[in-house]
Amino acid sequence: MLTISGSVTLADWEIDISQIRAQGAGGQNVNKVASAVHLRFDIQRSTLPTVYKERLMAHTDQRISKEGVIIIKAQSYRTLELNKEDALTRLQTLIQNAVKQQKVRRPTKPTKGSQRRRVDHKTRKGKTKSLRGKVPV
Repeated sequence: MLTISGSVTLADWEIDISQIRAQGAGGQNVNKVASAVHLRFDIQRSTLPTVYKERLMAHTDQRISKEGVIIIKAQSYRTLELNKEDALTRLQTLIQNAVKQQKVRRPTKPTKGSQRRRVDHKTRKGKTKSLRGKVPV
């Protein structure tokens, strides 16, 4: 089970993890074998809500194919278990970033009404500063 947000969880059958034992690149650690993991997640076959599926398909990420399959490769750790966890956390963050509702940006220019309001309620900064500490006559 992988929890994406508070209400959405993915079942184990939805996440396909294949384990690859790859020989080291060479150098001093020739005899050490690195364990890699390929995680495969099909967006269309998943139990995610349709809104999430649409946002995931529209998300621009090279790990998401046109067919709606997410492939994540993890091989930063020596053990398979740590690589599995790493791949799952990467999948989780990818889905969370893709399905996050984008905030609506406010217009960059202030409206005429807000400009007028600000001018009407603006205090004369220089005048109040010069009168500070003096007794009005």
